[in-house]
Amino acid sequence: MTSTTHSAPQSVSPHLLPATAHSYLQRATTSLHDAITARDVPTRYACAHVAALCAAAALLAARARPAPRGRRQKNAWVLLAEVAPELSEWASFFAAGAAQRAAAEAGSTRAVSEREADDLVRDADRFLAVIEQALGLVPHASVA
Repeated sequence: MTSTTHSAPQSVSPHLLPATAHSYLQRATTSLHDAITARDVPTRYACAHVAALCAAAALLAARARPAPRGRRQKNAWVLLAEVAPELSEWASFFAAGAAQRAAAEAGSTRAVSEREADDLVRDADRFLAVIEQALGLVPHASVA
């Protein structure tokens, strides 16, 4: 993902959303489903975190604008906080779980507890609904 500049919050008509935003939303939904159906805890946690990351990417695809060349690249959570300051707490929350996700993806069975994985699935589900609403879409039916 490339660096972007801050843009003012904007209302985007759902039919005017870029195809990439729709694609990221679909990937978020798929990852959330994978998290819900995962039998092992690390996979559940990792898939839930990826679902949130894809949801954030959907909003960035719709709102962010390319930054001038030569500027340092930023991760999606930093960009989300810049592009949608109202989502800063969500961005901080998911950014804090990135190391756990990496450990879970690497197969660590000690990276996260079952409770943490289940909580993250519910949080990712809520976050996806927040993103859908921010994009002018009807939020999906909660899995929680």
